[in-house]
Amino acid sequence: MTPPNRPRFWELPLGKLTPSEWEALCDGCGKCCLNKLEFEDDGEVAFTRVACRLLDSQTCRCKSYENRHQFVPECIRMTPRSIKEGAYWMPSTCAYRLRFFGKPLPDWHPLLTGDPESVHAAGQSVRGWTVSERDVPEADWEAHIIEDL
Repeated sequence: MTPPNRPRFWELPLGKLTPSEWEALCDGCGKCCLNKLEFEDDGEVAFTRVACRLLDSQTCRCKSYENRHQFVPECIRMTPRSIKEGAYWMPSTCAYRLRFFGKPLPDWHPLLTGDPESVHAAGQSVRGWTVSERDVPEADWEAHIIEDL
């Protein structure tokens, strides 16, 4: 049985969170599951609307979260230790990134609203506008670049 999360745990330093609290920081937007392009000349990261084949486009959650590395070995595993190296790769609204930089959660975050649908209602998820990487060759991803999230 997982112990309950502490009140307002999301305000604590990331290194002080329990595994359960760490996982609860995720708002369920699905943005981290979008394929990204990193340009060699300047290191810029561009998000595309091309989603990982494991993303459920309606729930905005991974279809096989616990086993994702079996199917997508390159999937980034964000942890309190790896966030320093991976924060730049996360969307600007990501709770892990925001908290790493000492910023508060956005007011639509499910931890603040108590409603897991609030991320979708606020238009902050990828629900309904992604295409699967199974349908778009990698050579064509550049045509699907979107503004920073």
